[in-house]
Amino acid sequence: MLEIVDLRAGYNGSDAIRSVSVSVKRGQVVTVLGPNGAGKSTLINSVCGLTEVHAGTIRFDGVDITRLSAPQIVDLGIVQVPEGRQLFGPLTVEENLRLGFHRLRGNSSHKRLFKDRLDYVYELFPRLHERAAQRAITLSGGEQSMVAMGRALMADPKVLLLDEPSIGLAPLVVELLFNVLGKLRDSGLTMLLVEQHAEESLRLAQYGYVMNTGSITAQGAAPDLLASPSLHQSYLGEAPALSVVGSA
Repeated sequence: MLEIVDLRAGYNGSDAIRSVSVSVKRGQVVTVLGPNGAGKSTLINSVCGLTEVHAGTIRFDGVDITRLSAPQIVDLGIVQVPEGRQLFGPLTVEENLRLGFHRLRGNSSHKRLFKDRLDYVYELFPRLHERAAQRAITLSGGEQSMVAMGRALMADPKVLLLDEPSIGLAPLVVELLFNVLGKLRDSGLTMLLVEQHAEESLRLAQYGYVMNTGSITAQGAAPDLLASPSLHQSYLGEAPALSVVGSA
């Protein structure tokens, strides 16, 4: 569904990623792991039309979208949950969510569709329903992350791109967000997830890539990466227990 081939991209003419190839099948969750500065966000932003692409190809459903603008890419159904949430602080929770619905406003039954999407988001995040009239700037970090994810889901995405959705959050909130991502995976939503929480991400995904210094350094089925001693040493601080292999 989403194919990135030999991508070189960056900023001000310099490459932040080099010869990166990533493939995401329809209904699949793919995670990209790596330390800060590895190029993960550049990869996501390149797909969204927010970064200079110097070489390579990005295809969506077999169509070359490499040179499309960001609004054109969103109109296709590729929607990002950006790093740092990037909410409109003075607006209420519901007003922020309404902005995510912009892609669907041309639909002839948009009023009913808006209510359906809003009910769906509130079902996933009941706390947002409670905070609907509250200004986003007054929310906790975890609640703001819920709004950012909910805003993206309001667009009824065909592919959801998530850039470090759990960054800076308490463990209990991270667990909640990954539970929601599990529900989205089970519903068949295609997702490309950039994360530093390696173990949680690999348990969620079917396939994973590891990036470092702008390149792919490892890839494979998520259970295989989860059981990899080198990955555990790099990201989890210990070798995997035998039970991890058996449960993957």
